[in-house]
Amino acid sequence: MFRFSPFLKIAFAAGAFLLLQSCGDEAAKNDTPQTSSNQEEATVNTNSKERTILFFGNSLTAGLGLPDDQTFTYIIDQRLDSLGVPYTVVNAGLSGETSAGGLGRVDWVLQQPVDIFVLELGANDALRGIELNSTRENLRGILQKVKEKYPDADLIVAGMLAPPNMGAAYSEEFKSIYPALAKEFNAGLIPFLLDGVGGIPEMNQQDGIHPNAAGEKIVVENIWPVLEEYL
Repeated sequence: MFRFSPFLKIAFAAGAFLLLQSCGDEAAKNDTPQTSSNQEEATVNTNSKERTILFFGNSLTAGLGLPDDQTFTYIIDQRLDSLGVPYTVVNAGLSGETSAGGLGRVDWVLQQPVDIFVLELGANDALRGIELNSTRENLRGILQKVKEKYPDADLIVAGMLAPPNMGAAYSEEFKSIYPALAKEFNAGLIPFLLDGVGGIPEMNQQDGIHPNAAGEKIVVENIWPVLEEYL
């Protein structure tokens, strides 16, 4: 069963980053909220026999610009159903989210059960040139909160890349944050969520930033080999 998290209102922002949109004020002006028919009906059932996979991220997770049934979270949910695997997929994506925003939001999201937690955040930090130690500590803090609340939950970290204009040193250190955190928390690692999609026009929407339906299918295949290990 696929649903958006009942603990947040998903807002979508536009931007101009190769990998991710800006969450600045100007983008917010053009923000158009998207609703899901499942969202209002979603409730937390702690007695359910189903386990929960929670995707926690920004517009890439939220599926900016796409109908719900074309997002990678929905496609993964359908694959799980076809395999008869009893998991509920929760989309807790919020457009424009930074690592700091995620750290402040995660406690609210963790009011629902979590068995597998997939973290997809950080690229908006790189867009803003946020100091790398801050990004690292925010992401670490999110993972720590998940483990404190749900010690038995499995963690997966989705790697991201910094824009090339930030310089080689910044980009390399930013890239290294994700495998280091995966090792520290014994988490699964998706090396680069947008591998085969980022920067490829035919795999993205007209903004050149967010995956289109074809791109989302590739994102699924980037996620699936890692996720499958925890099912």
